[in-house]
Amino acid sequence: MADASTGGTPPDGDVYEWYHRGVALLRNGDPAAAATLLGRAVAAEPGSRSILEALARAQYDAGRYGEAVASFTALTGLSPTDDYAHFGLGLAASKAGELRLAAEHLALAVAMRPDVGHYARALRGVRARQAAERA
Repeated sequence: MADASTGGTPPDGDVYEWYHRGVALLRNGDPAAAATLLGRAVAAEPGSRSILEALARAQYDAGRYGEAVASFTALTGLSPTDDYAHFGLGLAASKAGELRLAAEHLALAVAMRPDVGHYARALRGVRARQAAERA
């Protein structure tokens, strides 16, 4: 049976197995393959925060920053108080050149978790880029 979401044959197993295989692919350095498999899992279970987060991470690691922005945006919609989702959205937006969006979400992540140093460093970097662009 064809998979309407991708035009191909669905992978073996169920959504739970796709998620675990996708995370393993991501962990083992194949983010593009992970994003493909996790994209199928999200299509089957669009409300799963864990699958959506893994997909967004895979897209980011694969350099598909616009797609990662969309996935992290969906994740912040499902879980507005998830500091990591806002951090991921900020990083992806920064890589995509959307500095205003990046600064907004990195600032939210910092406000939620001021104890996480890399959140603040990322925000400072984006604000420095914004200042450089204005100068």
